[in-house]
Amino acid sequence: MTDAQPSTQARSRLLPDGPLRVAILGATGAVGQELLDLLAERDFPVGTLIPLASPRSAGQTLHWQGQELTIQPVEAAAFEGVDLVLASAGGSVSKQWAPVAAAAGAVVIDNSSAFRLDPSVPLVVPEVNPEAAFGHQGIIANPNCTTILLTLALAPLQARRPIRRVVVSTYQSASGAGARAMEELRNLSRTVLAGGEPVSTVLPHSLAFNLFLHNSPLQPNGYCEEELKMLNETRKIMALPELRLSATCVRVPVLRAHSEAVNIEFAQPFPVDEARALLAAAPGVELLEDFEANRFPMPTDVTGRDPVAVGRIRQDLSDPNALELWLCGDQIRKGAALNAIQIAELLLGGPAGGAV
Repeated sequence: MTDAQPSTQARSRLLPDGPLRVAILGATGAVGQELLDLLAERDFPVGTLIPLASPRSAGQTLHWQGQELTIQPVEAAAFEGVDLVLASAGGSVSKQWAPVAAAAGAVVIDNSSAFRLDPSVPLVVPEVNPEAAFGHQGIIANPNCTTILLTLALAPLQARRPIRRVVVSTYQSASGAGARAMEELRNLSRTVLAGGEPVSTVLPHSLAFNLFLHNSPLQPNGYCEEELKMLNETRKIMALPELRLSATCVRVPVLRAHSEAVNIEFAQPFPVDEARALLAAAPGVELLEDFEANRFPMPTDVTGRDPVAVGRIRQDLSDPNALELWLCGDQIRKGAALNAIQIAELLLGGPAGGAV
């Protein structure tokens, strides 16, 4: 995927002016609920909202902007006349229904991994590669949460000095595994505090007062699927196909904000003050560091908020060409729902477009 200027044909897939028919695929999940909140908060031009979910949720109601809406089952007829589909229902659901919705004329912004590495599908972080969104053919992929947070910090630095290698360790919240995992963390934490034995049924191990290496499937090279997502998606978003990146992903007992420790090697030395100034001015980034007070970003700083907080930027003592930094971001918000809505805003082509 290139960042070339969008063609006339590509621009024909901009979202239309005026109130839109918007479908939320996966409306009852944690990200679906956040999408609903953000559509209201950001005054997105919704004319008709269509919540879609699995058959077990169909027929239930939800309240949005003073309306009581009935959740509909996912079927081809549900996408007729729809302008925008915000999908967050898992890869298998997206593979089945995103092409159907796109063929019906909708623009689909998909939060699953189904299309992220498809060369015909843009993978977009609006602050990093907004031009890519306009090259879509009906489907745009929302990156993995850890990748979104990482690229927000890498992009302004790469624009100044070429990055040679990235080593990242993630500290990922329960929300990355969904609303049921969040509820399980709450319940099992109470169990442990009461002296009981926590037994997990959602995650492979109890996350209460515990952590474990990410539970996505291990690959033959010893890395898990989540770690390879960070490698391959970062390369695509930043148009750096040869970027060397190694990730270790860990699930930690935090409800909804991910953290990352990042080591970045450049082709030449990068003064810390210069990097700090670039990150402080970068869109979507908030600099949060107080070395005297030993105060740097924490999950509680970003929970329920838009910015990715970056801090503790320092020279790597082992390599004169490398910097270290720490970041935190809300997994449900910027790591998923907010990024998707920002992509839709790019396609509006109006005053809200590109309001990132």
